Amino acid sequence: MKKSKFIKSTLILLIGGFLTKIFGMLIKIITTRIIGTNMIGVYMLIMPTFNLFITLAQMGFPIAVSKIVSEDKSDNKKTVFSAIFLSIIITFSLIIGIIFLAPIICKFLHNDQLYYPIISIGFTLPFISLSGIIRGYFFGKEKMIPHVISNNIEQIVRIILNIIILPALIKYGTEVTITFLILSNIISELTSILILYFFLPKKITITKDMIKPDMSLAKDVLNISIPTTGSRIIGTIGYFFEPIVLTTFLIINGYTNDYITHEYGIITGFVIPLLMLPSFFCMAISQATLPIISNAYANNKFNYVKEKIKQSILLSLSIGIIFTIIIMIYPEFFMKLIYNTDEGINYIRIIAPFFIFYYIQTPLTTTLQALNKAKEAMMSTLIGIFIKIGLIIILSYLKIGLYPLIIATIVNIIYVTIFNLKKVKNIFKNV
Repeated sequence: MKKSKFIKSTLILLIGGFLTKIFGMLIKIITTRIIGTNMIGVYMLIMPTFNLFITLAQMGFPIAVSKIVSEDKSDNKKTVFSAIFLSIIITFSLIIGIIFLAPIICKFLHNDQLYYPIISIGFTLPFISLSGIIRGYFFGKEKMIPHVISNNIEQIVRIILNIIILPALIKYGTEVTITFLILSNIISELTSILILYFFLPKKITITKDMIKPDMSLAKDVLNISIPTTGSRIIGTIGYFFEPIVLTTFLIINGYTNDYITHEYGIITGFVIPLLMLPSFFCMAISQATLPIISNAYANNKFNYVKEKIKQSILLSLSIGIIFTIIIMIYPEFFMKLIYNTDEGINYIRIIAPFFIFYYIQTPLTTTLQALNKAKEAMMSTLIGIFIKIGLIIILSYLKIGLYPLIIATIVNIIYVTIFNLKKVKNIFKNV
C-alpha cells in the first residue's frame, strides 16, 4: 500500500512538475523576448537578493510542517497556525530590514536602478511564506494534487500578467519593469493560496484556541526548520554575495559593469536555468520521498529507508544523464528555442557534464533532512560556498572573463554532492 502511494505521489509530482517547467519555459521565452538580454542581466543581479529573503521568510517552515504532519503525532491544524504565527513575525521584521538595506545592496551591486525592485521584494514575502506553509501541510499528508494544480495555475497567471502588462512598462525603463516582475509574485502567490484553500478539509472550523499559537508546537517547528533551513540560508547567502564579489573583483581587474551584467545575465539567466530543467524531476522525487523516509526512519524500518534512498538517487541520476547528453548535442537548438539567442553555448559545453552531480544533490540533501541530519547538509553547503567565493576571487585575477564563476560553480557542485553522499553512507554503515 505504501509503495503504491509513493509511486502515485511521485508520478503526480513528476507530471505536475513537467507542466510547471513547461509553463516556466514559456514565462522565460515571453519575458526574454519582451525585455531583452540587457534587462534580463539587471533582473538576474537582483535574484540572489530575492532568493535570500524568500529563504529567510520561509525559514524552513514548509519542510518542518510537512515532517510534523507526516508523523501524525500532533494537532495538524495547530501546527499550521503556529508556523503561520512565526512566519508573520519573521516577514514583518524582514520588510523593515529590506527598507534599510536597499540602498546598501544597490551600492554593492553597482546599480542604482535596483532600489525600488529591492524594496518591492518585502511586499511579496508574506504571500510566498504562507503559500509554502500550506503546501507543507499537503506534502505531510502525501496529497500532491493540490500542490500541482496550484503551482500550474500560479504559472499561468504569471504568463498572462507578463503578456498583458510587461510590454506597456518597457517604455518606463528598467527600474519600473523589474519592479513589476518582482511584484507580480504577489498576484501569482495569492492565486496559489486561494486554490490550496479549496483543497483544505471542509470540516475545519477556525476557533480562537486554534489561532492562538501553541508555543510547544512552535518550538517543534523551529527545532526542525532552523537546522533544515540552515543549509538553504547558507546557500542563498553565498548566492547573494556571488554577484557582489564577482562584480567587485572583475571591475578591479579592468572589466566594465555593462560587460559583467550582460555575461552574468547570460550565465545565471539562460545557461544555469536551462541546465536545471531536469531538477523538477529530482525535486518531485525528493518531495514525495521526504515524508516516507522520515516516517520509516522514525519507526526503525532501515532497509525500507535505504531502498527509497537508492530509488530516488538512481531515478534522479538516470534523468540527469539523459538530459545532459541531449543538451550537449543540441545546445544551439535549446538556446534558440527558449531564449532566441546563441549566446552562452560556450558556457554550456563546459559546465553541462558536471551538472550530473547536481541532479543527485537534491535527493541527497532531502535524505539528510528526513534523517534529522540537516546540520551535515548545512556544513557541506557552508564549505562549498567558501570554496566557490574563494575561487571566484582568485580566478578573477587571471582575467578570463566570467569563467571564474563557471569553474567555481563546477567545483562547488562536485564537492557538496560527494560530501552529502558520504554522510548518507556513514549513517547506514552499521545498520
